[in-house]
Amino acid sequence: MTEGDQLDLTDGKGYFYSAKITKADSKKCQFEILEKREVKKRNFQIHIAIAPTKNADRNEWFVEKAVEIGIDEISFIICKNSERKTINMERIEKIAISAMKQSQQAWLPKLNPIIPFKEITSGKNDQKFIAYVDATNPVHLQSVAQRDKKYLVLIGPEGDFSKEELDLALQNGFQKVSLGHNRLRTETAGIVTCQILNALNSN
Repeated sequence: MTEGDQLDLTDGKGYFYSAKITKADSKKCQFEILEKREVKKRNFQIHIAIAPTKNADRNEWFVEKAVEIGIDEISFIICKNSERKTINMERIEKIAISAMKQSQQAWLPKLNPIIPFKEITSGKNDQKFIAYVDATNPVHLQSVAQRDKKYLVLIGPEGDFSKEELDLALQNGFQKVSLGHNRLRTETAGIVTCQILNALNSN
């Protein structure tokens, strides 16, 4: 791009900008803001706390697709059956920024470093759910989630949450929910959750 070309920019904090390049060389680019537009936050908020998978690519895929679909906050949690206990947050942020720009959004989701499972259970939200593989659990997320709420949904590792983790979540006000009849991989469960809650609030 050269001087005089126009750019569309976002700061990831709720604003779009139209700008014109005033200087372009190999070392830096300067531009002039022509217009600033605010994008208000949605009436609902989706926070997914997910156990990172052993394969780092799958974690990155989840973040990329969740941001494209629409998510407000992502937390990574260490569970008893977790296969991975470290996350490259710098790379995760780069992927989230790229997905935000690709999907033309003005808000960058909040990205939280990895924390123990116990810490996430004290979260304050309107509706709190734990996705748990249980043949005796027929309650689907879609049937109990309400519109225009602040949601926190826990997604466990491939080996699922332990019985102790499930009990702790239930004691802290979480509701056990199903995501359907099929057994889903961790990252797929995160995407399905994100899509269900977005679709609920778009009707």
